[in-house]
Amino acid sequence: QVQLVESGGGSVQAGGSMRLSCVVSVYTFRGTCMGWFRQAPGKERERVASIDGVVRTTYADSVKGRFTISQDNAQSTLYLEMNSLKPEDTATYYCAARKSRGLCVRAGLQPENAMDYWGKGTLVTISS
Repeated sequence: QVQLVESGGGSVQAGGSMRLSCVVSVYTFRGTCMGWFRQAPGKERERVASIDGVVRTTYADSVKGRFTISQDNAQSTLYLEMNSLKPEDTATYYCAARKSRGLCVRAGLQPENAMDYWGKGTLVTISS
C-alpha cells in the first residue's frame, strides 16, 4: 500500500524559512510526477508546485522565486523548501503523487484529479 507522509510543518515568523518533507513508501520514485498542494482555512485547495519526477519543475505565481520543489530518489523523499514566508502562506500543505512512474498529465502545475495518492497534510503557520 502506497503511503505519503509529510513532515516539517510548524510555526515561523514572516520572512523565515521552512522545509517540508514527504516520504513515499512502496514506490518506484524516479520518473513519477509529484506535487505539493495547500489549503488555507476557509479556502479551496490550490496547487503550489509540481515536479516531473526528474528535473522539470513548475510553481504557482504566488510562490515563484520563494519555494523550491525537489526530490531525493535514494531516500524516496519529496521536498518543498520555502523561503521569505508570508502570512498568506499559512495553510495545510499536502504532497501528492501519481501512480509509480506515472507521467505528468500536462505541462505546468498538475491538477488535483491527476494525482492518485495523497498525504494527510502538515500545517504551516506564518505569523506577521
